[in-house]
Amino acid sequence: MSEKLGSPVINISVFAAFVLVTLVVVFRVSRSNKTASDYYAAGRSFTGPQNGVAIAGDYLSAASFLGIAGAIAVNGYDGFLYSIGFLVAWLVALLLVAELLRNTGKFTMGDVLSFRMRQRPVRAAAATSTLVVSLFYLLAQMAGAGALIALLLQIPNSNTLGQGIVIAVVGLLMIVYVLVGGMKGTTWVQIIKAGLLLVGAATLVTWVLGRHAFDLSALLGEAVEKNPSMQTPTGAVKELGDRLLIPGLQYGASDLAKIDFLSLGLALVLGTAGLPHILMRFYTVPNAKEARRSVVWAIWLIGVFYLFSLVLGYGAAALVPGGAERIANAPGGTNSAAPLLAYQLGGEFMLGIISAIAFATILAVVAGLTITASASFAHDVYANVIKRGTAAPDAEVRVARRTAVLVGVVAVGAGILARNQNVAFLVALAFAVAASANLPTLLYSLFWKRFNTMGALFSIYGGLGISVALILLSPAVSGRPTSMVPNLDFAVFPLANPGLVSIPASFLLGAIGTLFGRKDEGADARQAEMEVRALTGAGSEKATAPKTAPLPKLPTDPWTGREVQQGGFTGAARQ
Repeated sequence: MSEKLGSPVINISVFAAFVLVTLVVVFRVSRSNKTASDYYAAGRSFTGPQNGVAIAGDYLSAASFLGIAGAIAVNGYDGFLYSIGFLVAWLVALLLVAELLRNTGKFTMGDVLSFRMRQRPVRAAAATSTLVVSLFYLLAQMAGAGALIALLLQIPNSNTLGQGIVIAVVGLLMIVYVLVGGMKGTTWVQIIKAGLLLVGAATLVTWVLGRHAFDLSALLGEAVEKNPSMQTPTGAVKELGDRLLIPGLQYGASDLAKIDFLSLGLALVLGTAGLPHILMRFYTVPNAKEARRSVVWAIWLIGVFYLFSLVLGYGAAALVPGGAERIANAPGGTNSAAPLLAYQLGGEFMLGIISAIAFATILAVVAGLTITASASFAHDVYANVIKRGTAAPDAEVRVARRTAVLVGVVAVGAGILARNQNVAFLVALAFAVAASANLPTLLYSLFWKRFNTMGALFSIYGGLGISVALILLSPAVSGRPTSMVPNLDFAVFPLANPGLVSIPASFLLGAIGTLFGRKDEGADARQAEMEVRALTGAGSEKATAPKTAPLPKLPTDPWTGREVQQGGFTGAARQ
């Protein structure tokens, strides 16, 4: 695509306005960050609905807004399967994890896993897993940032330096949010971003459906009619047409592709309940009841957005000139579908708004990931492994802030490497690692009385090692023109997503380690305490930031309905 897309001045101006507003919010709320609980868990002062909106903001990442829309535009029905997997996953989080995790832990996943086991080895393993999963997720968000700017400023994919500078700017802003605002500032950024994202997506959806008399069938028909085939970035011709509406366009070419899809679906459905930055959000509410309400609110908001993504994807295929072929070959690849649709509908101004929302999406999610990774290192490794629980809260927060800077630097470097990959695909890899390393250990800890330290270490390190190794040896990294390293081929594992192998292996390793490992000293008493706390909330962490008490309501004059300022009723009322 050689023509200039939109006005870079408008695009950057709208984005700068969002950054300015959110920075003001972050600086204002940062004044109340006085304790470690304030920095890590926002003083546990958010209500269920507030936290639910923030969770939706955390979860609806660049993968949802950019990646899924592009996947639907190019792969039709198969692209929408990402939405289904991401949404169904919340049932696992609601039914098995949210309430029990909030009652049992304090700040991090390591608090739950180490509750009835040996503290130091389990916390070190939990922190390692958190850092790796967060890095994979950050990889996807940084790739989304590079793709978006490549589209808006027409920086070609071959210009590694230009796209690298853009990704570095995103990383710098992310670090500022985390260092200044902590979890409280990050949460408010998530809430603002979720509102903008839902309103922006609803506007595009209404516009697209309005073009087709609010007839979804007409929209799908136009998408099919205008995309009989497409030439992929590798030069191959891909038949589309009616195949956009039926399964198999992406995952039905062979038996191996079908197995790959099964592996992807398993990772998506089980991954959410193991994502550290999602699990940490359950600690920002005062009790388990609010944690449940958070998930219910998040499910509704996320479900509505994923219905929007269906219209956005097919709308881009139908309305963007050149259709799926132009989207697939645009700077930024398939991640460009939503911005291209916005430009087609509303010109430069609409493109600027949607691009700013997409950037807000990326910034908010990377801020949440960074604070989770830094909190896990500071709380689990520094405070409880290195200092053996004797670290001062102020020192712990200082270490968390330094770790946030380091995580940001690593994320920028990794994002440059993966800048041209589909963001939804990269997030699916993070889900596979989370489902392999974290979820089996969490479920065993919460529901299996015999589970011990050896089982936890086998499950975490085994699941983590197997999933990462299979990803490195898969077509996602090498062996294909669309791989991260297309010029090399060491893909000895045939599946692009390792979930089908790594998740069952992690469950099996946890069971083997438990059966062959020795019983932890005092495990029975701690297990009984954990069970009572998990089910009842007795002894769980409480809010440290009390809500502001409402002003007492003044009596009213029954005759006039006005509040009485000096106490007592008026003479007319007494009579």
